[in-house]
Amino acid sequence: MTDEAIPGIDPAVPPSGEGCAECLSGGGWWFHLRRCAACGHIGCCDSSPAQHATAHAREAGHPFLASFEPGEDWFWNVETQAFYRGPALAPPLSHPESQPVPGPPGNVPTDWQQHLH
Repeated sequence: MTDEAIPGIDPAVPPSGEGCAECLSGGGWWFHLRRCAACGHIGCCDSSPAQHATAHAREAGHPFLASFEPGEDWFWNVETQAFYRGPALAPPLSHPESQPVPGPPGNVPTDWQQHLH
């Protein structure tokens, strides 16, 4: 990781929760989770049916998303379509390892693989 400040990444902001905010409020489900590096919003990845993380990044003008998956440590810029290295973010760095993928429990259809992008 780098110690240099990167516009659009605020290392002090904690994540908004343990799952995609929009999927949880609307009864949806996700494959993997992404974290907005500017405001901490947790959204679902682009392989997920609703692709909330990228939609949030574009609507809010927050270009950097970070993985919110255990063991992953990368940033993606939705504007440049490139991976980046960045600073350590405020914990937690991922959803709980005990949380199933895909999730959340009870909302994932049995044929979930057919719904991925």
